[in-house]
Amino acid sequence: MKELVEYIVKAIVTDPTKVSITTEDTEEGLLLKLEVAPEDKGRVIGKQGRVAEAMRTLLRVKAAKEETRVRLQIV
Repeated sequence: MKELVEYIVKAIVTDPTKVSITTEDTEEGLLLKLEVAPEDKGRVIGKQGRVAEAMRTLLRVKAAKEETRVRLQIV
């Protein structure tokens, strides 16, 4: 799942070298923490959060196929 988010985000941002994704296992499932350059944060979130919500939807679908839960947090 980390690879999916990384692929999408690197295609959106202007500085793909500053993309960093860390994973944590919690009791609620997998937590993905996404960090980007400050000037790219608006691109990743999108207008009214639409881009971030689309990524979260894709992650939920993939997690459902793997019978797990996943959350995306933009730091």
